[in-house]
Amino acid sequence: MKDRFNSFDAFDESDASFDDFEQAIPLMSEEEERELTESIIPEELPILPLKNTVLFPGVVVPITVGRDRSLALVKEAYAGDKIIGVVTQKKEDVENPEAKDLHTVGTMARIIKLIKMPDGSKSIVIQGKSGFEVEEFVQSDPYFKAKVKAYPKEMDIQGVELDASIRNIKETATRIINLSPNIPSEATIAVNNINSPTFLLNFISSNLNVSIGEKQELLEIQKFSKNLNKVMEFLEQEVEVLNMSEKIRTKVKSDIDDQQREFYLRQQMKAIQEELGEDAEQQEVEKLKEKLAKKKLPEHAKEEAEKELRRLEMTPNASPNYGIIHSYVEWILDLPWEEYSEDKLDLKFAKKVLDEDHYGLEKVKKRIIEYLAVLKLKQDMKAPILCFYGPPGVGKTSLGKSIARALNREFERFSLGGIRDEAEIRGHRRTYIGALPGRIIRAMKKAGKGNPVIMLDEIDKVGADYRGDPTSALLEVLDPEQNDTFSDNYLELEYDLSKVLFIATANSLDTIPAPLRDRMEIINISGYTLEEKTEIAKKYLIPKQVKENGLKDEQISIDGKAIQKVIDEYTRESGVRNLERQIAGVTRGVAAKVAAGEIEKFEVTEDDVEEFLGKQKFFSDAAERTIVPGVATGLAWTPFGGDILFIEASVSKGSGKLNITGQLGEVMKESAMLAISYLKAHADKVGIPEEAFKYWDLHIHVPAGAVPKDGPSAGVSLMSAIASIFTQRKVKGSIALTGEITLRGLVLPVGGIKEKVLAAKRAGIKQVLLPKKNEKDVAEIETDVIGDLKVDYLERMDGVLDLMLEKDSVRNPFEYFKVSDAHKSAVAGKNGKTESVTVNN
Repeated sequence: MKDRFNSFDAFDESDASFDDFEQAIPLMSEEEERELTESIIPEELPILPLKNTVLFPGVVVPITVGRDRSLALVKEAYAGDKIIGVVTQKKEDVENPEAKDLHTVGTMARIIKLIKMPDGSKSIVIQGKSGFEVEEFVQSDPYFKAKVKAYPKEMDIQGVELDASIRNIKETATRIINLSPNIPSEATIAVNNINSPTFLLNFISSNLNVSIGEKQELLEIQKFSKNLNKVMEFLEQEVEVLNMSEKIRTKVKSDIDDQQREFYLRQQMKAIQEELGEDAEQQEVEKLKEKLAKKKLPEHAKEEAEKELRRLEMTPNASPNYGIIHSYVEWILDLPWEEYSEDKLDLKFAKKVLDEDHYGLEKVKKRIIEYLAVLKLKQDMKAPILCFYGPPGVGKTSLGKSIARALNREFERFSLGGIRDEAEIRGHRRTYIGALPGRIIRAMKKAGKGNPVIMLDEIDKVGADYRGDPTSALLEVLDPEQNDTFSDNYLELEYDLSKVLFIATANSLDTIPAPLRDRMEIINISGYTLEEKTEIAKKYLIPKQVKENGLKDEQISIDGKAIQKVIDEYTRESGVRNLERQIAGVTRGVAAKVAAGEIEKFEVTEDDVEEFLGKQKFFSDAAERTIVPGVATGLAWTPFGGDILFIEASVSKGSGKLNITGQLGEVMKESAMLAISYLKAHADKVGIPEEAFKYWDLHIHVPAGAVPKDGPSAGVSLMSAIASIFTQRKVKGSIALTGEITLRGLVLPVGGIKEKVLAAKRAGIKQVLLPKKNEKDVAEIETDVIGDLKVDYLERMDGVLDLMLEKDSVRNPFEYFKVSDAHKSAVAGKNGKTESVTVNN
């Protein structure tokens, strides 16, 4: 139902108020009710079309009249008997209706009051009298006039049924008034004080919240019972709507009350914080806004930061999302998006810095100078991805720092050793509690610039398990074609890594997956020679340890021979890490003497080394080990640099069995069997009796049995040791060998030549035998590294024995390997007159 009487115009609805007439509660006396039902309908009535309302008998409504026809009608009627006919238009949007545009059932009305408005229009208050039906329109100008006939209501229910129906409709109307917040409570009084059933129905019908068409339908119903049921149907619908509205309003009010309570409490807390100077939440958001305004960000990052800041402002401080959003925005703002260090493109300065920090390493220095030269010519070039590969202690990590200093860039380093989770590289998604970006993005934030030098240490020691494969994540990081749009799981924004100079370090390439290895430029950093270690000790290690142990330069000096003695007798390594420890031991010993007041300064000579470092730890025993037949010196490559290994062979009477010990891998075992097969095939030429293979067991052992060994490069050494024991000719103690062998007697090339040559020099070897195809590798080794070491090359096995073995035999092999007939019979009987060779490990 409506909350007030609507005012209607013949043209449009008006909100005009009428202060000069009394709006009385619509009650009717018995006389008025009788007049309502017994009003005589004239044969003709002037017709006033209404656009958006339906007038019911007995109901009083105000009307604003604006159209010319309507004004003429009202003026003439008000001057006469004040009786008019009111009908409703079929369509509201018709401005100048014709007869066909009007309903035929309307209400006769009396004009109660006429009011002239300042704009020339007139307002009237009319009251419906009784219904009529238009028979025909007889006039259209200056206003409509029609022949009409009465259209009475048929009262088809009486007595108790009528009373019950009226009571029901009043109760329902009262419920609607109580449920609706916009209807004044006085309306209940009006409804309950209407005694006339017909007027009650008309009054409620006039104020129903239904369409004009539905109201016209109610006006046209003649039977009272049908009219009553239709009105009751509309009222019940209104009750349902209001009940639902009340339910929604109550729920919304409850939610709003909770929000208002929280808002009120927060405002109080905010006021208290402001008084105490602790309005941290808002201050923090403002700080982030100021930081964002000053920060130079790419468009996509700026949009994301602004969006998240808006979320942060609307998020309560106590919400778990507040900290997540705050941290995320801080990460975006802390990263160097378009901030770069200015490269120092001075090639001479860069060369000077690299030479100051590192001795040797010419290949690496040359590559860095080339990069700087190209960068100087082409400013927007992508940085290379370098991988320094070599044994421990040769300066791979410290070289990265020197490169950053030479380029005037920030340097960041993190170790990949033992990392097994892909999220360590790419980061965790923000849905996880405590999520962080990956190590790459963290390193960029720490560097504070978009073009640092980042060192990925120990890239060969990355693991993999059910949490993912970090090396797969590194494929994007270390690919210059992809890393300009690197996406971290935490940021979920594209970040440009193409200006970053990535330097990886590794001790071995075998454990690096091929796709990752393919993305990097491998630079081999081999071990140092004695001369290089001596220079490194003088220029870098000794000054560093003097300073770290609290001494002054004038208080200690270590001569060259003392340094060489420390290198030869107290270290055995490719790098200089252990050498630094030994020098630290010497400087601590001198520092103890100075602190005790025993001396003021000390010059460390060759004879003083033992005093500070103890007895000699390493000996050159290559010559001593080969004083008996069956021992050969081989050269091996390890992740820690080159090394020498001894191949020992011995024989004992037996049935031709082969035993191999020393934790040798399958490839080395096969090399041993190849050597035996070759010697058997060439026994006459080499001078080995047939009985040596039939009636003697051969045992091959490689010392350091706890260390696994494998690879084909020991083939030549194995054959030399086996040939030595079978020919009883000693292997020359000053010679070491390396090379793979075949059944046809070919010597194939192997790797790690520089490391093996350096290992031979450290062990005091005078001559090395290498495969002919490795001659190109030797050409790349600096002349001063080789020094007085003699290098010979082999293409076939034929000439190896004469080079390796002494000319004279210790014993005559044909005499030494003779066995008795009884032993031969025993072997024949044991083997069922068959010969076999077995391999035991």
